[in-house]
Amino acid sequence: MNTKIKIVTDSSSDLISLSDIDFASAPLKIITAQKQYIDDAKLDVKKMTLDLRSYNGKSSTSCPNMHDWLRAFGDAEEIFCVTITSHLSGSYNSACLAKTSYEKSYPGRRVCVIDSLSTGPEIALIVERIRKYALEGLTFDEICEKINEYKSRTGLLFVLESLRNLANNGRVSPVVAKVAGLLGIRLVGRASDEGELEPLDKCRGEARAIDAIMKRLREFGDEIVTVRIAHCFNRELARKLTELITAAFPDSDVQSYPCRGLCSFYAERGGLLIGFERKAAEE
Repeated sequence: MNTKIKIVTDSSSDLISLSDIDFASAPLKIITAQKQYIDDAKLDVKKMTLDLRSYNGKSSTSCPNMHDWLRAFGDAEEIFCVTITSHLSGSYNSACLAKTSYEKSYPGRRVCVIDSLSTGPEIALIVERIRKYALEGLTFDEICEKINEYKSRTGLLFVLESLRNLANNGRVSPVVAKVAGLLGIRLVGRASDEGELEPLDKCRGEARAIDAIMKRLREFGDEIVTVRIAHCFNRELARKLTELITAAFPDSDVQSYPCRGLCSFYAERGGLLIGFERKAAEE
């Protein structure tokens, strides 16, 4: 790879670094009347989560602006930029403005901005695939074309114990959020094809919620090949789900890890985000 290639995401990807390729994350911000939390490598996610659980006021998030993205682009010649779904954030629009500015300032350099229509571990899967294509030596145009096809084979499921922050930000209705907070109800849902949060099941207790997740994954038969699980301080449930997925899909690559700031804000304590990849048609 003689061309200077870089992968850039906003911090909803939960990624801090990548091996063998240049990478940067443009931080989102979590804002309350008392404090602003910058979702970068210095953020104490546990403290933020505990602060927010005891905070009764309004909270919100702020996406990277154009200048944040330009700083993340650095001086790369070819940039692949992946953002949180444009239906939940202005991050994609800001990245597109940065692309226009960057390519105008540096003729010959190119930026591919990709709306993930998702967040968290599904973005991580997209980034992993871009990295793979880049290390294989595919051209910029080839990667842009192939990653759009790849996105059609990925998805995101989630299990949430609380929807307070989503409701406060207008992402789900207060009625749905109230139901999720009663009697141990967990909301199981997915990122829709349009990039919106779509409730699927209301389950009482973790066990039934995990059963609902496994039912959704089994609908794809033997197609599941890669799974990434991001958890918000629920390592044990992530472990149990990893074991179930590995047993159901023995050839799959399953990994779990903690959410960082933005995903912890929306998933809230106990939540899981599950990104998955299905086989390509030729496989």
